[in-house]
Amino acid sequence: MTIACDTQEQHLDRLQELFTLKHQATRSQPETPLALRKDRLRRLRTLVQDNAQALTEAVQQDFGMRSAALTEIADLFVLRAMLHQLDSHVEQWMQPRAVSTPFYLQPAKACVMRQPLGVVGVMSPWNYPVQLALGPVATALAAGNRVLLKPSEHTPETSGLLARLIHSHFSDEELSVHLGGAEMAQAFAALPFDHLVFTGSTATGRLVAQAAARNLTPTTLELGGKSPCIVDASASVKEVALKIAHGKLLNAGQTCIAPDYLLLPKAQHDALAQAMREAVARLFPSIADNPDYAAIINDAQYERLQKAIAEARSRGAHIIDIGPDSVGKSPSRQLRPLLAFDVPEDCALMQEEIFGPILPVIACESPQEAIAHINARPRPLALYWFGTDAKAQERILSGTVSGGVCINDTLMHFAHENLPFGGVGHSGWGAYHSESGFARLSMEKPVFTQSRFNVGEVFYPPYGPKFGQIMAMIKRFV
Repeated sequence: MTIACDTQEQHLDRLQELFTLKHQATRSQPETPLALRKDRLRRLRTLVQDNAQALTEAVQQDFGMRSAALTEIADLFVLRAMLHQLDSHVEQWMQPRAVSTPFYLQPAKACVMRQPLGVVGVMSPWNYPVQLALGPVATALAAGNRVLLKPSEHTPETSGLLARLIHSHFSDEELSVHLGGAEMAQAFAALPFDHLVFTGSTATGRLVAQAAARNLTPTTLELGGKSPCIVDASASVKEVALKIAHGKLLNAGQTCIAPDYLLLPKAQHDALAQAMREAVARLFPSIADNPDYAAIINDAQYERLQKAIAEARSRGAHIIDIGPDSVGKSPSRQLRPLLAFDVPEDCALMQEEIFGPILPVIACESPQEAIAHINARPRPLALYWFGTDAKAQERILSGTVSGGVCINDTLMHFAHENLPFGGVGHSGWGAYHSESGFARLSMEKPVFTQSRFNVGEVFYPPYGPKFGQIMAMIKRFV
């Protein structure tokens, strides 16, 4: 049920009311039966299927220019696949898992029992406003939790529609949405959730983690960062350009795992620029008013990117437009795709996650040099490597740490439903895809069952000669 709140105080009271309702429900009924978990997942799937067009139109309104096909692929298709997998595997994943018992405790038995954590909070971003909101929600529901969702205020049409749809398909005790801006997000993160999932910038992620820490709330943070793309000397620049261009320009670069900068030998820079021009022209025959080429989400983000470009250019960077011939200027914040060479290290393009269609290119002559460059910086959410040299590939895999890796492609590891997805260090922590996400949002409770014929009393005091003999025997095997 949606309740109108006229004042900020009423909004905060309503937020607390929604949390308390769920918290009390989880304490009075800690376990969630399989049938109810499946029912919730199927209601969520019905919500998506029956309202796909309305959700697509809402996303289009929020961006100003974004194709229905992009929302279908990157939001709805990924979400449907996730919901199908969860519905297919939830029964298996929630079963207690027997573990072997060491000989000195036998014939006792032991297992790991997965239970719902309780109330899970989800704070979702604006770049894929349906999938990144409902994906974590679906995993949390499959794990038997109640969920409170705070979607982004930067996509008001989509967030508002999600709120209405969820309130029409779920009770407030099960799943609800609370809307609002930065102040509401601060209050949301400060609630004593049993787990909090946040997707967004590293800077905001730090604030969320600090707020959650006051309640000792465990978190899953997906924070993005600067994901490197390495083109090895063994790669054909002409062959890999299309995949790099697609990964960089999907949603106009507003993707947390988009390649953020490119490392390749200096001698290949000119060939890269030409190959990227051809790849972009194939993907986007035009830029202005082309719905397949998404707009930057709002004026503030557009101005941030323009400022970063101007700074790099004023500092001597060589900026190349790799888009097809322009036919007028788009009124919808469609920023043309750019390559940036010789960007000073202290420029914003090299220090901050770009989140736009600008790709800095850095000279890198060997795998060792690429490893040194990557390891001198915060660990990225994704890493991409292109080439045919197996030894060079292995050097990169073993010599770097990142949230995920794609070999000879970009982005596709996210779409693989059996791979965990998450960051490391500055790019976040935890994962919520597949069984890894189910386990993350469950309490894996160890259960030890003693046998009637146990020998545990040999470990009780008083300790004497018999204890010493038994310990001497055990030490021979452990």
